[in-house]
Formats: sequence, structure tokens, C-alpha cells
Amino acid sequence: MFRWLLGSREPQAGAEKTSILNPGEEQTQNPYTELTVLKAHNDIVRFLVQVDDNRFASACDDGSVIVWDVQTGEVVFELHGHTQKITAIVVFPNNEANGERTDLMLTASSDKTVIAWDCERGQEVHKASDFLSTVKKLLVLQGLDVWLSGGGELRVWSRDFKVLAETVSFSDGVITSLIELPKNCVAAAVGKDLYIFKLGAVGSEKWDIAEVKRLSTHQDIIRTLANVNELTFVSGSHAGELIVWDALDWSVQAYEKKLSQTSSPQDVSPENKLMPLQEEVSIQCTASDGECVFVAVCRSLYVYNLQTKRVIAYQRHAHDSDIQHMATLPNRQLVSCSEDGSVRIWELRSKAQFHAESVPAGFFSMWGFGKSGKQSNNTVKRAVDTGIIASLELIGDLIGHSSSVQMFLYFQDHGLVTCSADHLIILWKEGKRESRLRSLMLFQKLEQDGDLQAWLSLR
Repeated sequence: MFRWLLGSREPQAGAEKTSILNPGEEQTQNPYTELTVLKAHNDIVRFLVQVDDNRFASACDDGSVIVWDVQTGEVVFELHGHTQKITAIVVFPNNEANGERTDLMLTASSDKTVIAWDCERGQEVHKASDFLSTVKKLLVLQGLDVWLSGGGELRVWSRDFKVLAETVSFSDGVITSLIELPKNCVAAAVGKDLYIFKLGAVGSEKWDIAEVKRLSTHQDIIRTLANVNELTFVSGSHAGELIVWDALDWSVQAYEKKLSQTSSPQDVSPENKLMPLQEEVSIQCTASDGECVFVAVCRSLYVYNLQTKRVIAYQRHAHDSDIQHMATLPNRQLVSCSEDGSVRIWELRSKAQFHAESVPAGFFSMWGFGKSGKQSNNTVKRAVDTGIIASLELIGDLIGHSSSVQMFLYFQDHGLVTCSADHLIILWKEGKRESRLRSLMLFQKLEQDGDLQAWLSLR
């Protein structure tokens, strides 16, 4: 475990040197000025999941799972039960108020098994291995006290690993995304289609899972499926389609699709203006704060407002390579990570004033925005027709990983955790907060030892 502070260039004494760097001193708005590097995995660390307020788990392509203390960076448990890479991981909290049952952590693997681990003891308690194909998605329905496995078919399981219901095998693919919807429903993405299933108990140990709707609106493979709020969810496809759905009746609330090139002359560097433009349309992932949907299109970011049904801000080439994962933070902030090894923090800011800046109408009309007619020189004024009323400002660039960053977690009291194809996990801490905690611990130690008054008299 290596730790860096702002301005330091070397690891602590006794630790081997690595290529890890600390955040730049000029990033005045970036709170994460201290990092700790954790190395225990020997392959790509692909998944992270929060176990509780003080612990998280990392899952690796070698089949191992490690539970960590997020404050100290110490290993709590090492879990070995899978023989191939982990494909999904989720925590199944205890629903009973008396606490007789402990929280479980479920892990799925390419070895076609799912294992339940006791989060308190770090022991395997259940294992299922009768799957016809790899389980790609796990979903816990805490209100119903069941969990779902999604792969070549969809199954409903009890906490003690009894199969309660299952669908027939899908003929056109496997489940790649799975979310919970209101009224005991779930949505599953299979190829280009969305399947809506309704769950219900028909006995103490038997459930019914019925397909109630098949939505075939997308024209290409669905890449992402996410809840926005209790009434809305969104899906995005490889062809760049963003669809906003009603979560109650599954009707389309908005449909946006890229129709032409993505780059305007203002967004292309001078040395690349003579080169053919490469169209980037695939939606990688989405996130939402309930008011807006943040959409990652290859390496670019777009902010789609649900009320106005318009893009209100964007950041072209937010990263150098495709974005892998993103999530919203408090105070209108967004974190995104990329195949290029970068982790960046953005802040959505309203534009107080607009300047007349000419941009091609094609960019906005491809999302269905703006008027292509009655234009002069094929340009429109950004403040008038485009709806761009905000900006995504980069406030932090977390430099630490040397390979693709797979995902991250946010802890309100402990900062960020990132994992990467470089086999490393990095804890990003708020430097000022950590400094105050260390000072407090020092004062407490001196007070316990009776040396506080003597120490204060010397200052």
C-alpha cells in the first residue's frame, strides 16, 4: 500500500517506486489531493461495490474478490471461490430488523456459477452452478427479498438460493442490462429489445415471472439501461439512440438519435482539419441526477435536460478514449473514467451570459434540436437556437492509473475509489479532511498520554 500527499513525488520509505503520480498542485478546485495505492490483485480489476459505510469489495478477472477497509486501505477478507473472471457483483442487504441474518455479497463468474458470501465473516454460504450460460447481471429486489440472475435466461432466487421462477432461454441474445421498475417489474435489455417482466408470488416457495411487454424501438444493440427516478428510466444504444421511457406504462417520453457527423470545425484541432472526420455515436453509459441525464458518447459528454428535452451542455473529447463509467456527485458534479486511464471531475455550471458563436446546425439537428431552415451560411447562434444554457467545467483530473480505468465508487466521508486494468486500486482522499483527522488523532493521543499541555506550551 503506497500513499502520496499533494506535492510529494516519492512513495513512503521502504516502498518500491511506481509510475503513479499525485494530482497537480494547480487544481485548486479538486479536493482529492491525497491518494493511497492498493495492490493485491494480479489481473484486471473490473468491478467495485460498496459493502457498507466503511468497506468496499473489488472483483478481478482472476476470479478473486477482496474486501477492503476504505479508510485504512487494509484488506479485510480475500474471497476465493471462482475459477474464472467475475462478471457481476452486488450486495444483498439484510431485511430483518432483528439482525439475525447478515448481509450477503453475490458474485457471478464466467465459470457459470454464482456464490453468496457472508459479509461479516467472509465465508461462502451458498453456491449455484446449474446455469446454461454465464450470468452477466445480478439484481437485488430488496422490497421483495429476492435476487435475480440475468444471462441466457432470467431467474428469480430466494436468499437461500432456491429458484423461485425462471423464463425460457432468449433466442436473440443474453441479458446485458437489468434494472428494477415500479409495481414489481423489471426491465431487461437483450440485443436491440427491452423486455418488461412482472414478478409475483404464487405460494411460499413459488413465484411467477411473466413477460408483459417487449419494446423494439431501438435500431441497434442496447449498451446501457439506467433508472432516472421512480417514474423514468433511459436506454442508450450502439447507434447513438437515447430513449427516455415512462417507468409505469413503458411509453416513450423522448427519442433522440444522432443523424450525422459529431464534430464541428470549432471542435477539431488545426492539424486534424484536413483529416476525414470519424463519426462517434455509440452511447457507452448514462448517469442522472433526476433532472438531467448525463450521456457518454464514446469519449464525449452530453447533458440532456428531461424537462426541456434538449441538450443543455456538452464537453467534446472529455477524454482521449472511450468513457467506461460515470456517476453524479453532490453539488452538480460528475465523475467520469476512461480507457485512457484518466479520471475526471466535472461541474455543471449555468452560463450567465452568452456570446454569439457560430456553430454548424448539423450537430444540434442530429439530436432533433434547432431549425435547419432559414439559416444564413448554414450557421446558427448558439445562444438563440441550440439550447446550450450550461457548461461542463473540468475541476479535477486524477492522475494515477497507467491503464484503462474500469469504474469507481464514491464515499461521502472517504472520497473516491478507482480500479483499473493496471491491477491497481486507488483511494482518492480529500487532503484537507485527512489532515484534520490526523491532527485530531494526534491531539487525542497526546491527551491520553498526558503530554498535550506540554506539547502546546512548546508551540
